Amino acid sequence: MSISSYFADLHVHVGSDWYGKPVKITGSKSLTITAILEQASRRKGLDIVGVIDAHAPAVQEELTHLIEHGGARELAEGGVLFEETVLLLGAEIEIYDAASSGPIHVLCYFPTLKKMKAFTERLSHKMTNINLSSQRFYGTGRELQGYVHEHGGWFIPAHVFTPFKSMYGKGVKTSLREVFDADRIDAVELGLSSDTEMADQIEELHRYPFLTNSDAHSAIRMAREYQLVDLEQASFSEFGKALKQMGGRGVRKNFGMNPKLGKYHRTVCAVCFHPGSPSDRTCKACGSKKMVKGVADRIEELSSASSAPQRPDYIYQVPLDYLPGVGNKTYEKILEAFGTEMAIIHEVSYQDMIEVVPKNVAAAIVSMREGELEILEGGGGVYGKVQPKLS
Repeated sequence: MSISSYFADLHVHVGSDWYGKPVKITGSKSLTITAILEQASRRKGLDIVGVIDAHAPAVQEELTHLIEHGGARELAEGGVLFEETVLLLGAEIEIYDAASSGPIHVLCYFPTLKKMKAFTERLSHKMTNINLSSQRFYGTGRELQGYVHEHGGWFIPAHVFTPFKSMYGKGVKTSLREVFDADRIDAVELGLSSDTEMADQIEELHRYPFLTNSDAHSAIRMAREYQLVDLEQASFSEFGKALKQMGGRGVRKNFGMNPKLGKYHRTVCAVCFHPGSPSDRTCKACGSKKMVKGVADRIEELSSASSAPQRPDYIYQVPLDYLPGVGNKTYEKILEAFGTEMAIIHEVSYQDMIEVVPKNVAAAIVSMREGELEILEGGGGVYGKVQPKLS
């Protein structure tokens, strides 16, 4: 079987279960597991989508119902096929053991619904509310790593530089080894406020593949970051081989927002958003003590590498609706004309686009493709803004 390329976003949240009860409290109520699969296949054009609330019993019930009624099927190689998209079953877990300096979010993936259900049973004895997303695991990071690997899963620290609830944000002081077994980490998720070049300033990360995922809480935010992966076929087993770069498989390109667009890129005051330095304890403009250390400043503190490994290209992109002129009507119009976001972003020509949308919108999409985006930096919980070059 030959190697082909697949678009994958491995971090999407379920907003509600099929009973209408919340799973990710901050997620869209309309975003059920079925809705995610429909969105990924029919509108986003994702070949692989990872849902990281698959541990919730009601989510498992809905997925089982979908499979039993012929809407999806489990693959022998791991994963669940729905139309044109393969679902990978994941769970986002919060760790805050005695060795950590703060809460850390991690992603745990398993190949089958049976193994995910067994993980749910395990978590039910280590977690207060198994029905919700991103809940505290009452155990150690190494304990969780051990279970995941012993049952054929992947263990991936999530959005590792986010100031809150991440490995380097507050979870460890200087090294991941303070909390985790370095040999039982399968990949690292960068998050929206960092890119490959920034992350590779930390030498202990050089051994891991980098993933760029959306952390979507709503349908429109799916695939705001994603990767192109070379596999023989879309499945859990094949993606696992890609993480190990086996037999020509691997992550070939990372697509993500320019880190300057991230809402935690630079240190700023959370009250008045005045920029500051990492050493500031109070805001020099308003006197507030609510200073949020930016990802770029935190990485500079941890910087330890004199060189960097060879990595896949990191290509700056933004969701279509970030672009000036792409409101709801224009978004729906261009999607109706060309099928999926992946097709629009990667394939549709300028000439074809201007038959459907204004020239400034088509030019904005081409500018994005070519990396010609002017950025206003974000920070302190406020996203940056994009302005394409339309000359």
